[in-house]
Amino acid sequence: MGPIWDTLYGNSTKVQAIQADLDLNKMTTITDTKPYVARSTINHKLSVAPMLDWTDKHSRYFYRLMTQHTVLYTEMVTTGAILRGKGDYLSYNDAEHPLVLQLGGSDVKAMTECAKIAEQYGYDEININVGCPSDRVQNGRFGACLMAEPSLVAECVNQMQSATNIPVTVKSRIGIDDLDSYEFLHTFIEEVSKADCRHFIIHARKAWLTGLSPKQNRDVPPLDYDRVYQIKNDFKDLEISINGGIKTFSEANEHLQHIDGVMIGREVYNSPYMLADADNEIYQSSSAKLSRSEVIDLMVPYIDETIASGGRAWHILRHMLGLCNGLSGARKFRQHLSECAGKDGASGQVLLDAFNKVTLP
Repeated sequence: MGPIWDTLYGNSTKVQAIQADLDLNKMTTITDTKPYVARSTINHKLSVAPMLDWTDKHSRYFYRLMTQHTVLYTEMVTTGAILRGKGDYLSYNDAEHPLVLQLGGSDVKAMTECAKIAEQYGYDEININVGCPSDRVQNGRFGACLMAEPSLVAECVNQMQSATNIPVTVKSRIGIDDLDSYEFLHTFIEEVSKADCRHFIIHARKAWLTGLSPKQNRDVPPLDYDRVYQIKNDFKDLEISINGGIKTFSEANEHLQHIDGVMIGREVYNSPYMLADADNEIYQSSSAKLSRSEVIDLMVPYIDETIASGGRAWHILRHMLGLCNGLSGARKFRQHLSECAGKDGASGQVLLDAFNKVTLP
């Protein structure tokens, strides 16, 4: 699970133990190319959804401090960015595992090449985006529009898994536009699973490819959890996870009576400290729970190290605005971060100063 969790438990001074670990903030980049080493099978009972511009390496590092077991996803990365982009879009902190790369694309050759690169980076899994409804994604012929081309998705899965040792999964909707019958979803799952895709994450809303914005597509189409449950009943040998509208671990555990995994997105981003209860409430772990103070004590050196490497405090602190939600002073906490984290010279001290405005129970 990474050095954070190797040192955290079994040491009474857990924050000091983590900070003393030299590998705490070790980055994995393409220069670290190494053979893929299979890890234990990932337990998908809970995962944080891939969210564009939100689930970057900084937010994932922050989340991992609070939960050992929850599966983390990158924001969607396109094949074009990986193969032709000038930046390194795949680097991450070693502490983030278990970690899944969400890949956007439909060209089989490009998808396969990117799968090989992801294997070199050491990602635990690759997830194909077959759920995003944005115009930009459709123009690139990937995302939710691919639900209408299950044979192409299956070919991508087949070639990617044949070329690597990394499991390839698929995240989809329950349908698109007027192609929203149960039979349509059943056929899609059936055909793609023949390529040995064993895990499907299904957002329990259909997507309108025209007429609704991506934001509206997250709220306007009605949720149909029963349809996802029925898929699990019809494909008992597959691992089926559900996504969409889930806000609490109580709701998650109710879903887990019917399917194998739950994916939560916006609720985690808006109230990230809920992850501190994930290992206990979802995985029945007896591991200690980090307090908000301990999370902040661990994030301060991470922020300062990132700044020393050329980053900015706001790139990290923007993901932490909701850390104190529900506490007295939370509004002042958010306000201080928003006003000060983007200033020249901002450091981890900004986080400490913001937290001083919060009254703990």
